Amino acid sequence: MADGVESYLIAVYGAYAVISVGLTIWIARTLFKNGSVFLEEVFADNPRMAEAVNRLLVVGFYLVNLGYASLILKAEGSATLTEAVEVLSSKLGLLLLSLALMHFTNLLVFHRIRRRAKLAVLPPPVAPQMRIDPRTERAEEEMAAQRQRRRAVAEVSA
Repeated sequence: MADGVESYLIAVYGAYAVISVGLTIWIARTLFKNGSVFLEEVFADNPRMAEAVNRLLVVGFYLVNLGYASLILKAEGSATLTEAVEVLSSKLGLLLLSLALMHFTNLLVFHRIRRRAKLAVLPPPVAPQMRIDPRTERAEEEMAAQRQRRRAVAEVSA
């Protein structure tokens, strides 16, 4: 029975390794290709910098995801083919969720970099053209009453 469990486990490990590496490579290439558009806009004055940042992001993506895939590789033995498929499915599901998290993290980074670049090239704010007095009617009435009291005090003092 131990040989059967071990043979299923080896098959699960093999399938998991092939699928996880394949998914990581496919997603990294997609991010590299489509992320370059954002980075070229951000680093319009220095296209070499855009390419270098894009490559560094992809390398980081590979390192994090393949490292995580390796960490979650360990599995309990499976006595049947059904259990082996369930183990493989749960491992791949966990890996896909981590890849999705990394993908959205990359999108957030690209968005922030792009937003900062756009803010840097905005024209300065326009000087005010007119002044709007925020006073209400009641505030004006109170100010008028204060002026009257001051006049009355000034008249009495004089």
